[in-house]
Amino acid sequence: MLNRRTVLTSSAAAALASTLPTLALSQGRKDSIVIGMALEPPGLDPTAGAAAAIAEIVQYNVLETLTKINADGSVTPMLAESWEVSPDLKTYTFKLRRGVKFQNGEPFNATTVKFAFDRAGGEKSTNKDKRTFANLSTQVIDDATVVVINKEIDPDLPFVLGQATAVIVEPKSADTNATKPIGTGPYKLESWAKGSSLVLTKWEGFRSPGNAKINKVTFRFIADTAAQAASLLAGDVDAFPRAGTRIVPQFKSNPQFQVILGGSRAKTIVAINNRKKPLDDVRVRRAILAALDRKAFIEGAADGFGVPIGSHYVPGAAGYIDTTGINPFDIEKAKKLLAEAGVKTPLELTMTLPPPPYARQGGEVVVAQLAKIGIVVKVQNVEWAQWLSNTYGGPHNYDLSIISHVEPFDIGNYAKPDYYWGYQSKAFDTLFDKIKSTGNAAERLKLLGEAQKMLATDAANGFMYQPQFPTIAKKGVKGLWKEMPISVNDLSALSWS
Repeated sequence: MLNRRTVLTSSAAAALASTLPTLALSQGRKDSIVIGMALEPPGLDPTAGAAAAIAEIVQYNVLETLTKINADGSVTPMLAESWEVSPDLKTYTFKLRRGVKFQNGEPFNATTVKFAFDRAGGEKSTNKDKRTFANLSTQVIDDATVVVINKEIDPDLPFVLGQATAVIVEPKSADTNATKPIGTGPYKLESWAKGSSLVLTKWEGFRSPGNAKINKVTFRFIADTAAQAASLLAGDVDAFPRAGTRIVPQFKSNPQFQVILGGSRAKTIVAINNRKKPLDDVRVRRAILAALDRKAFIEGAADGFGVPIGSHYVPGAAGYIDTTGINPFDIEKAKKLLAEAGVKTPLELTMTLPPPPYARQGGEVVVAQLAKIGIVVKVQNVEWAQWLSNTYGGPHNYDLSIISHVEPFDIGNYAKPDYYWGYQSKAFDTLFDKIKSTGNAAERLKLLGEAQKMLATDAANGFMYQPQFPTIAKKGVKGLWKEMPISVNDLSALSWS
């Protein structure tokens, strides 16, 4: 404490003065937090859009699911209090929480669950897991009991029903959730300044209002990695889950920050449009894979924060097998495969890249490596909305792309004939049907291994690496997930120390 005899130099006084606003700010912000995101979602309805950024804002925060997937991959109750599974593994009976309301005052009950699931699997559905929900038959027993019957055996159904595509929507507000999401969660949408930030505030009508310690959450959208670092250092952002990997070293030795490195279930791939000639020839796809050095790609795209993969599956997931040896890096083999396929070089291809740094940085590596076998790649950088509408959706207008598929159990996408990479294999379809209908866990894992080998052998895509997502945050932020089996920001878990 200063007394009358204390003398301050002008520089010391200035230094003290400069700390006062910071101290006041930090003390006053214990009930609020600013979270950085690399990508802005195109909308806020995860039942209508495939972008992972949607779930990163609304899942478990505004919109809730029957079950909850935790950081360790375990599944626990959320809107369902409990569930029972029939001996044939096809019928699930869910007991629901009573007294739960949506943010518009409407009640949550078995009827809303049936509405949500029927809508997700309905003819007009744009849910990316429409096929999954189309296989479900939902029956209302009473307000607090709902029975879900699956046409196929799926031991992972409780996990699936904890993902963003399975959020329970309220009938009156369902069609406007993209701009005004209405859920049963602890937070509600306060404002959205497109291109800049989005604010969620604590909903006092939540069934357990004391669960959430943070009253106000501001999401700031910052794609550029240098700008991500600057925002953290300036104190404009408190936590940045899934931050750009290139900025990690400058924060590791900074005592004011914590750096959390965790695994994921994501698969970063060089997507190949199997519909396009000459990419419809497996030899050409194998040539592309043989020309790509995974280690160099991981360094270039993710600054070394990744584990090589050889198929659409990752270490840590049940049934994983190492398939990286099926298409190893081999330039001479790549050249021979192109020649066998009758491809005259230079072969010109277009690579359409979305904004994430791993895609743009990885694109540079792909261009350089494919040039060595006579493939000239023209890069087309597009905004996220454009990638979703033209590459992932719509006309699938691309040759190559780079994208990270973050959902855990998405190997079944290769059985979808209209999926964006256009892979079609009756053998894989038959195999995946067996995987879905096999109740024996050991047999199912064996079949999953066969599926991984088949996709690798068919060179369905360029399978590159499993990302390690860094989270950079101020030291005082508690409750951040380390492992990320799904891409969410679990706001109720956050607090300040």
